[in-house]
Amino acid sequence: MSYEQIMKDLKNKVYRPVYFLAGQEPYFIDRITEYIASHALPEEARSFNQMIVYGRDTSAHEIVDLARRFPMMSSHQVVIVKEAQDLPSLEAFEHYLNDPMKSTILVINYKYKTLSNRLKVYKALEKNGIYFESKKLYENSIPLWIENYLKSKGYSMNPGVGMLLTEHLGSDLNRIAGELDKLMIVLPKNENTVTAKHIEEYIGISKEYNNFELTSALARKDILKSNRIVKHFGNHPKNYSITLTLAAIYFFFSKSLVYHYLSNKSRDEAARVLGIHSFHMKDYEAAARNYSAEKLKQIISLLREYDVKSKGFIPVSAEDGDLLKELIYKILH
Repeated sequence: MSYEQIMKDLKNKVYRPVYFLAGQEPYFIDRITEYIASHALPEEARSFNQMIVYGRDTSAHEIVDLARRFPMMSSHQVVIVKEAQDLPSLEAFEHYLNDPMKSTILVINYKYKTLSNRLKVYKALEKNGIYFESKKLYENSIPLWIENYLKSKGYSMNPGVGMLLTEHLGSDLNRIAGELDKLMIVLPKNENTVTAKHIEEYIGISKEYNNFELTSALARKDILKSNRIVKHFGNHPKNYSITLTLAAIYFFFSKSLVYHYLSNKSRDEAARVLGIHSFHMKDYEAAARNYSAEKLKQIISLLREYDVKSKGFIPVSAEDGDLLKELIYKILH
C-alpha cells in the first residue's frame, strides 16, 4: 500500500491492527506514526491507552504482551515501537500477527531496513496488517515532491525553487519539510507563491550564487558569470561544498550528453526521458548548442579527475576553490 493510500485511510478513520513501517526514508515513516499518535485516540484516552517503547530497551515478546492488553475505558489502545530495527529478533511477532488484537493499533518503526517477503512475519502482515516500505526518493524527483508538499499546504512555487532547495538541502525530506514549514510561517499572509527571493531571505540560500545558477551559466558558456559564481564559492568555502558542486555539474553534463542522442527532442518528451522539470530544458538545449558530444565526454572525464583530486586521492597543493576555477576554465575553453 502506498503512503498516500495509508494517509487517506487514516484520515477516514480506517485503522488496521498492525502497521509495519520499514525502509530507508524516515520522513514517511515519521508522518504515518505521528498521525496515528495524534488522531487514533482522543486526547483524554492517551495517558492510559497509548504507549511508546524503543527497540533497544525491549523485546518482541514484551511488545506482544503490551499489544495483547485490553484498553482502559476506550475502544482501542495504541502501541508505538520506535527503532524496532534494534530488536534482537522479530520471531515473537509471528503468532501475534496471525491473530492480532482488534482493539490494538500496533505501529512498528523499522527504519533503514526492510523485511524479506520470504519471512513468515511478512506473510502474516500481508494478511492482517500493513507492511509499508518507505523508499528514498531519487534526487531528480525531489523538486516535484517539494512542489506537491507546498500545494498540499495551499502554496505554489516559482520554477527553479525546487531545484535550488534540493541542491542545498539534498534529499533529506524531514529537513526540507522543516525549512518549508518555517518559511510558510514567516511569509506574509497575501503571498502564497514561494520565490527564489523568499528562499534567500528566509532560508539563507543565495538565489544568485548556487549550483543551479552555475550549471545554467556553463550551459550558455557565460564565462563572466561562471567565474563570478566560482569566485564566490572559493571565498565562502564553508557554505559551498566542492563535492556537491562537482556532483551538480556532473549531473547536468551527463544528462546533456543523453540529450544529444535523443531522437525526439521536444521539451516535454526530453524532460520525461531526462527525469527533470520541463522548465529546466532551456539549459540543456543551450548546452547542446554550445558543446559537442565529444566535448561533453571530455567534460565528464574532467569531472571524474577533479572529483578524485578534491577527495585527496591525487596529491595536489591547490585549495578547493582553485581546483574549481581550474576545472571551470577547462570546461569553458
